[in-house]
Amino acid sequence: MENVYRPLASTMFRVLNRRLFAIAAMAAVAALSAAGSAFAADGPQGLLPYSVEYKTTARGMALKLNRKLEQSADGSFTLTNGGKIMVVGFHEMSVFSVDGSAIRPKSYVYQGTGLINRRREVHFTPGAATIRSLYKEQWYDLPYKEGTLDRMSQQEQVRLLLLNDPTPKEDILITVADGKRVKDYQLRYVGEETLNTPIGSLKTLHFERVHDDPDRKSDTWLAPELGYLMVKTVHIEDGKPTEAIVTKASVGGKN
Repeated sequence: MENVYRPLASTMFRVLNRRLFAIAAMAAVAALSAAGSAFAADGPQGLLPYSVEYKTTARGMALKLNRKLEQSADGSFTLTNGGKIMVVGFHEMSVFSVDGSAIRPKSYVYQGTGLINRRREVHFTPGAATIRSLYKEQWYDLPYKEGTLDRMSQQEQVRLLLLNDPTPKEDILITVADGKRVKDYQLRYVGEETLNTPIGSLKTLHFERVHDDPDRKSDTWLAPELGYLMVKTVHIEDGKPTEAIVTKASVGGKN
């Protein structure tokens, strides 16, 4: 039975996981285009912990994803994300600190489970000229430049910028250490939309990621009233859509 399910599960898993990584950046960037944020109204703010659950569908199959941001007693933050479908799953974790309005990433670990046992790591050393990255069982030294983040901490950086500087920006570049490369993501603001979701009607900001490949399309919607959490995302590749939508959300302890 595993041999029957493995190709489909593996394909869906890779698509879902890749899209949620990439669109996480979009989710955070959209926040920068919102003027008059309720979270920024009272002056400088810090990150708010949150817990969110998504239902993701692709090729007629469903996957539940859980994402959580927590703060430790020493002030550092841990962001986790994970899900499982049939005989494959994944768990990822980013640890970082906050210095003023800047995220200082410490480490990122991704672990596939079940039939796809893959591991990726990214480690940042303060003052070092390189970033250590594990990809396909090989370590790489990537060039470091100020502001480089990992796949998960990128969204919290932009969330932090929103809390302290709501200046609208329509095109954003985010630098991310990923695999054996340092990549720049470009995101573009589309406009405001109201979405009907499993947790109710939400006013959202719609953003799209700019791809070099015209056959790929990635869109995300964020809800200002939920601290600009991503509430919906759609990715289309090879004509096949993958969609995720929020089913539960709590920001700063409030549902």
